Amino acid sequence: MAKTPVLSLQFISTVICLLSLSSFPPSLSLNVETQALLDFKSQLKDPLNVLGSWKESESPCEFSGITCDPLSGKVTAISFDNQSLSGVISPSISALESLMTLWLPSNAISGKLPDGLINCSKLKQLNLTGNKMVGVIPDLSSLRSLEILDLSENYFSGRFPTWVGNLTELLALGLGMNEYHVGEIPESIGNLKNLTWLFLAESYLRGEIPESIFELENLQTLDLSRNKISGQFPKINIQEFDVSSNQLYGKLPEGIGSLKSLTVFQGYQNNFSGEIPAGFGEMRHLIGFSLYQNNFSGEFPANFGRFSPLYSIDISENQFSGSFPRFLCESKQLQFLLALGNRFSGELPDSYAECKSLRRFRVNKNNLTGKIPEGVWAMPVASIIDFSDNDFTGEDPYHQILGNCARVVDLNLASNSLSGRIPSTISLMSSLNSLDFSRNKLTGLIPEGLEKLKLSSIDLSENQLSGRVPSVLLTMGGDRAFVGNNELCVDESSKTITKSGINVCLGRQDQEKKFGDKLVLFSIIACVLVFVLTGMLLLSYRNFKNGQAEMKNDLEGKKEGDPSWKISSFHQLDIDSDEICDLEEDNLIGSGGTGKVYRLDLKKNRGAVAVKKLWKGDGLKFLEAEMEILGKIRHRNILKLYASLLKGGSSFLVFEYMPNEMAYTIKVTEKSDVYSFGVVLLELVTGKKPIDEAYGEGKDIVYWVLNHLNDRENILEVLDEELASESVREDMVKVLKIAVLCTTKLPNLRPNMREVVKMLVDADSSTYRSPDYSFDKNEKVFL
Repeated sequence: MAKTPVLSLQFISTVICLLSLSSFPPSLSLNVETQALLDFKSQLKDPLNVLGSWKESESPCEFSGITCDPLSGKVTAISFDNQSLSGVISPSISALESLMTLWLPSNAISGKLPDGLINCSKLKQLNLTGNKMVGVIPDLSSLRSLEILDLSENYFSGRFPTWVGNLTELLALGLGMNEYHVGEIPESIGNLKNLTWLFLAESYLRGEIPESIFELENLQTLDLSRNKISGQFPKINIQEFDVSSNQLYGKLPEGIGSLKSLTVFQGYQNNFSGEIPAGFGEMRHLIGFSLYQNNFSGEFPANFGRFSPLYSIDISENQFSGSFPRFLCESKQLQFLLALGNRFSGELPDSYAECKSLRRFRVNKNNLTGKIPEGVWAMPVASIIDFSDNDFTGEDPYHQILGNCARVVDLNLASNSLSGRIPSTISLMSSLNSLDFSRNKLTGLIPEGLEKLKLSSIDLSENQLSGRVPSVLLTMGGDRAFVGNNELCVDESSKTITKSGINVCLGRQDQEKKFGDKLVLFSIIACVLVFVLTGMLLLSYRNFKNGQAEMKNDLEGKKEGDPSWKISSFHQLDIDSDEICDLEEDNLIGSGGTGKVYRLDLKKNRGAVAVKKLWKGDGLKFLEAEMEILGKIRHRNILKLYASLLKGGSSFLVFEYMPNEMAYTIKVTEKSDVYSFGVVLLELVTGKKPIDEAYGEGKDIVYWVLNHLNDRENILEVLDEELASESVREDMVKVLKIAVLCTTKLPNLRPNMREVVKMLVDADSSTYRSPDYSFDKNEKVFL
């Protein structure tokens, strides 16, 4: 009862104010709007105090975030973008009749949108995106001046608002990412002829896209992603297009390549098929392209990205084939290149070695081959590099500046054919979190520096690594990270802790046994070296003496031209001893440690042969084993030994002559002793005879060994089982490699004896690495 007079006084005061409106219109207006804004403030929580200036006053035009008309002084705009405001929107907002802009995006405002908002008939911009508003969106179709309506990213519910088709002045419409009932896109949206931006993503829409939307000629951005829209690809002229995560199917129309203004194209997670129109390669403004998880196939447009400032591309999980596109990083602005799970083949273009802007580079699960471009390992901002599940070959980047990739978090090169050692520079990759080199052909020790990295995941399984597994890495990755490396071992304490199935590293007794086995092996090698060095000294002395007697012996040989020559023929060729022994110095084509080589044109048009005249003395005995082998060998890569002629201290070997092999015939006499020594080493490490029927007809131990060098398991089968205990197996492999070098088919590729001796002396060094050797099936060798 006591409050009644007060209410009456307030009512009378209000009436008086209204009656005086005609005399003082601006003053009353300001008071009403001030009160409306103070009520608006009272319903909000303001942790940043952005509404601190909102206090009682005659004019609200000094309030922060408020804009007034300069003539009438009425409020025309309220704007607070991302200011952490929460609470609800007060119905008092309806008192602001001149309000043209209500801009409150990216806050935490909740509650319903007031129905009275329709009283703000001059409203042109309503942006409440990114809040927590709920309930059904009221019918705002009477606000015919609206140009921007964005209510996306809230929790509005109910039916999708079909009345939006009446707001014909709209330029931008965003209603996506709310919780509507399942519905369809209203056909009436086609009435919005001025629309340039339409955002209806994640709106529980189904059915096909209305044809009327295709007639919106001014539409530049269309986002219908993450709905259940079906049907074929729409034909539309647009700049930004997103229909990702729907149920669209069919081919992209060829005409889309003519959209010269296209900047963003996203259609991932649909059922599109066919090839990408070639016109995409001619676009000049494309910055974003994403079509992952579709059924596209065929070759990717060759010029794609060549003329565009491409920033991001994701074409993963399709069926693209052919060569990998070369120009995706032509503008040097590309940051995301994702093409995993396709069928690209051939080599990765070298152009990506210069793509320093890349942050994520994933081409795993393709059929790429060849070497990885070297510059890839110097990408300064890359965080993920994944080349796994391809067929890349060559040595891992042992000599490349891998440590420059300081920001790489995930490095995956699994399931390729990479060889060589794990580069120690990986320890410089301070940001590395995950490392996967599994299922390759890597050898050598695990770099100690890996222990310093704070890895959460490591996988080095299924390689050919050897040595000790650091206990820190074993604890981190477990057994599975190192299985399939037969030469790896763990400390006994580590095995107890982790129950590891990997072999335990050798203890003291095993080390003593290993030392004993090595001693046996290198004692044998030492004996062979003494024999070889002694032989070399004797041979040098003999060559000096033979040189002095050469002229005298040649004369005597001519005078002795009797029929007492002993001739051994290995192929059908008429041999005339007088003709063979009549050699002229003008036809000399080579000279070395065991004799001289001459070209001889046989009479009666029987062609040319190469005659090797051995030094007098013990030269014949020194090469008896070689003559026995060569006389029996029938191989297209070895020159034929036609015959040998012996009498007294004179001996000649008659070979097939190849004019285009002159360089080999000149060098061979200097390297033939190395070949013989190489054969001796092969007897030593294999325990087999130089010639055996088991090798095949016309085959020798060199042929047999080379056919067993395809992989490490076969190499171990070559070694003598009685000698090749586990402790000396690695050293025997080193000797085997030296023997293979000595018996290389091309003599000019064989090392000289001085180099052989050095390699054998260094064979016990942990840093020993034999030179690379290669073979050409078309080469012939003059032995």
